Amino acid sequence: MSTSTSAIGHFAGVGVGPGDPELITRKAARLIGDADVIAYHAARGKQSNARRIAAELFPADVLEEELIYPVTTGTTDHPGGYAGVLAEFYEESADRLAAHLLAGRNVVLLSEGDPLFYGSYMYMHDRLADSFPTEIVPGVPAFLAATAATGSPLVRQTDVLTVLPGTLPEPELARRLADTDGAIIMKLGRTFPAVRRALAAAGRLEHALYVERASMPEERWIPVTEVDEASVPYFSLIVVTGDSLNGRRSRETSDLTAVAATADQAGPAELLVVGLGPGPDGWLTPEVSAALADVDHVVGYAPYVSRVSQRAGLTRHASGNTVEVDRAAFALDLARRGEKVAVVSGGDAGIFGMAAAVFEAAEDPAYAKVPVRVLPGVSAVQAVAARAGAPVGADFAVMSLSDRLKPWEVVERRLRAVAEADLVLAIYNPASRSRTEQVATARRVLLEHKDPDTVVVVGRDVGRAEEALTVTTLGALDPATIDMKCLLIVGASSTRVSSAGVWTPRYVR
Repeated sequence: MSTSTSAIGHFAGVGVGPGDPELITRKAARLIGDADVIAYHAARGKQSNARRIAAELFPADVLEEELIYPVTTGTTDHPGGYAGVLAEFYEESADRLAAHLLAGRNVVLLSEGDPLFYGSYMYMHDRLADSFPTEIVPGVPAFLAATAATGSPLVRQTDVLTVLPGTLPEPELARRLADTDGAIIMKLGRTFPAVRRALAAAGRLEHALYVERASMPEERWIPVTEVDEASVPYFSLIVVTGDSLNGRRSRETSDLTAVAATADQAGPAELLVVGLGPGPDGWLTPEVSAALADVDHVVGYAPYVSRVSQRAGLTRHASGNTVEVDRAAFALDLARRGEKVAVVSGGDAGIFGMAAAVFEAAEDPAYAKVPVRVLPGVSAVQAVAARAGAPVGADFAVMSLSDRLKPWEVVERRLRAVAEADLVLAIYNPASRSRTEQVATARRVLLEHKDPDTVVVVGRDVGRAEEALTVTTLGALDPATIDMKCLLIVGASSTRVSSAGVWTPRYVR
């Protein structure tokens, strides 16, 4: 949308707070009182809550624009579905407001709570802010009114607060609840039963508070455990304070201390090291699934820990990607105290995974009595090879191009040895944001011994939604297209590409 006149109106998105008119800011009240046009959203057949909150501030001669949602829940026969009908509604609403602005009228669009916090104002902002002078006035979000109502400190000091929509899939919601300190869960209503189950799975149900119509005359709050799930209105949310998790951590520490006191009698528990496979649930082995269902602690690199479904009684310990031995020692300490623990890796734990780090840490005599068992998983090289056909059907080698744990000179020496032996080569960790030259150097080293027409398979995110598989040659391989999400398989001189796929004969002639 473009405008050619300077006599255009001013557009303001104004937060009016969660319900109590006294929570409207002075700036919001001034803009409402000076407006030529006041707009607000409403559900069909219902009064706008935003209008109700601010109505006493409306100028006597103000023009009102009621923007009635065509649909809020349920189904629609619109060809674009729910998203299509709403997109059309927002376009029409923006046109209505733009007409006033082009006529020189100042327009205020009311928003419950804060305009940029789960509010419909944002969709008007996207369509109008680039064409008209625009101002946003923040408002008190409903969750702050809810915590004030319960008198519950939400987060303290270094606590992390996470705001979650109750519409998330139940396992994802449970995972996020387990991984944060304080939490706010919005968008309840029909989602409430699943939200309550997710709170239970995350071990957060006991301290979760349900707040209904915060700051309104009908305000009430009760423990989530006491809520009748059949009568949960839209204007409700759940508060999980950071203190509740801190208390849980304190209890866990006490529990571990008690376990440690009896460790000599009970003995250490077996530490499991498991491979989760490259990604899809279908590639998680039944053995690993059963093991994860039985442990009390999961330890690992954060993206891998996040793939383990949260459930009641499970504590997840996530960490960064460069502390493998420390992570292993932490898991061994838990197991030594009698806790049932699984250390998780992507792919197979024994192939550039956590298994070696666990055995390295276990060399400490303090862990001499902790039994360690490794459960295999589908490796990334198996997944990429299967997608391509059978490129590792004969002798092959596996290498990592990461030089974080070994000198690059060693990497080059091994590349030359593999190339001279004419082995198929699977390359893990070919590149990262800080390692951009190694794959180009590896290609140059391999070309010293291999034909440029040597087949190369590039697998990216294999098994996931973004999966891509490219078959090229060593000479045509563009190192700039390779990143950490890729695994490369460089063929032997006998590797072939046929209509069925890429394969390497089992025989040598």
